[in-house]
Amino acid sequence: MCDYFTIRQQRMFPSYTIDVKEQAKIDRFLQLLNISGVAHILDLVKDKDVSSGGRPSYDIYNLFSTILYGFAFGTGTLRDLESSCKNDLRYLYLMQEEIPTYRTICNYINEYIVPNTDAIFQAINNAILNECGINLDDAYIDGTKIEANANKYKFVWKPTTLHIRLSDKIRTLLSINNLDRGIPNKGIIHSSKIAEKLAEHYKLIDQAEDERQKEILLKQYDQSSIYLEKSLEYEEKERICGPDRNSYYKTDHDATAMTLKTDYYAGLGSNMHAAYNVQAIVSQGFVSAFYLSQSRNDIKDLIPTLEKFYEFHGCYPKRLCADSGYGSLENYEFLETNGIDNYVKHMSWQGNVSGKNPAQYRLNPDKTITCLNGNTGHVITLNDRHPKYANSLFYKIVGCKHCEFSTYCKRWQKKKNENFKIFEVVVPLSRYIQQAEDNLLSVQGICMRVNRSVQSEGAFGALKQDMRYVRFRRITKAKATTEYMLTFLGFNIRKLFKFYSGNLKTSYWKAPPEMQPETFKKPSAKRLANSVNRRTLKSKNAVAKDSYKYKKGAV
Repeated sequence: MCDYFTIRQQRMFPSYTIDVKEQAKIDRFLQLLNISGVAHILDLVKDKDVSSGGRPSYDIYNLFSTILYGFAFGTGTLRDLESSCKNDLRYLYLMQEEIPTYRTICNYINEYIVPNTDAIFQAINNAILNECGINLDDAYIDGTKIEANANKYKFVWKPTTLHIRLSDKIRTLLSINNLDRGIPNKGIIHSSKIAEKLAEHYKLIDQAEDERQKEILLKQYDQSSIYLEKSLEYEEKERICGPDRNSYYKTDHDATAMTLKTDYYAGLGSNMHAAYNVQAIVSQGFVSAFYLSQSRNDIKDLIPTLEKFYEFHGCYPKRLCADSGYGSLENYEFLETNGIDNYVKHMSWQGNVSGKNPAQYRLNPDKTITCLNGNTGHVITLNDRHPKYANSLFYKIVGCKHCEFSTYCKRWQKKKNENFKIFEVVVPLSRYIQQAEDNLLSVQGICMRVNRSVQSEGAFGALKQDMRYVRFRRITKAKATTEYMLTFLGFNIRKLFKFYSGNLKTSYWKAPPEMQPETFKKPSAKRLANSVNRRTLKSKNAVAKDSYKYKKGAV
């Protein structure tokens, strides 16, 4: 094996004296980079040709190790990296006293690291995990939104509604001269179709003999041309947004308008920021996989993140714990298909735990349901009602007239005096939810829940607080992904150096032997009824106040 990172020239009169223990850790880190095989990935990038003159490039291996070290123990900004290469003995040792400029570092990241983001992370991170003996059986996933490097005041909403209105105007204008043949009766009209109709309209102008008629056709043609230009503008905006987004920013087309946690209590939904959604899977405190998306919530990012985990490690984790933001039928099915134990909370988890908003029924093994009062419901067929959801069945429970939970169960119904209640149950989803509940309430589930809050949420806390990383510094999704990959690698490298010092903690909280499985708090029918009545009274008072204000204003 060739030594790419560990070769260091010994100078007769070195201008720096690095601490011996620190040098030993850095040398060990360089040896790990050498073992990881990342040098072969860097070799695939064509180096600068200086045969015809010009300044020779810096050593690509020294610069790469310096960048990683900067993301681990510095801020990761280009200016700080340049300054550290001038003033920090550790960086001087890594660069062999060469001092690259921030522009050189920027070009290196764009040329060498951005095209090989996943391969570099896989090679180095697997070497770190193997070195520290990390077990990947238990995995914890969490996500956060990080602000993008874009002008927050220059964003564009997807103009779908405006485009439909424009198409209606075009449709009306074309129908005046019977040019609406082949045009859809509703929806968006594509610009290519409008251009075809403009050509037909121009022929009508040439054929017109009456000057008055010709003048009217010319005005209509000019108006259609304006509509065509606007249609092209809308289509370009829709192309940039794509099918899964409703907004983008002019200074970073890949960034999406989101509300960040910093504004959660200060105008939720009104303070929009350019941001990306970052997912991370953590195992024993180390980031084992990551995924960056443009999603405004986490529910669609679970499967892509797990697929990244499989790409990096060749297997899925045995157990996955996540909060209720990931609880969906599609995600639960993916976990079962790939043999991953389900410790993913669902949307009504907190209500069941506290007993303040419990589930109204529970699915039984014999495909019946049992309500809060203990009554059994069976599948029925309704001829006058269609299911709202796929794979759902209607269940009927009789005996609601004297049930103490009736006020709570029928709080959204108009007819509250009926002696029965009909539930629409998505059977597969209910089965997965109860499977997740049973797992989470077990001793293993309690241990997973405690460790999720410590490990996955703790990882993002360390990134934001300790490493001061709260905003992307590069634009476009590809460069932002590379930046966060280097940040996650830096997070793991910090732990690697703790391992070298003997201070790394890889064992987390474990349940004591005498611990028993948890159970849901038994709901109180009286409290649930009082809560419903208070909510109803509050809504009635709100309506009365609004009515009073309206009348007062009218007077």
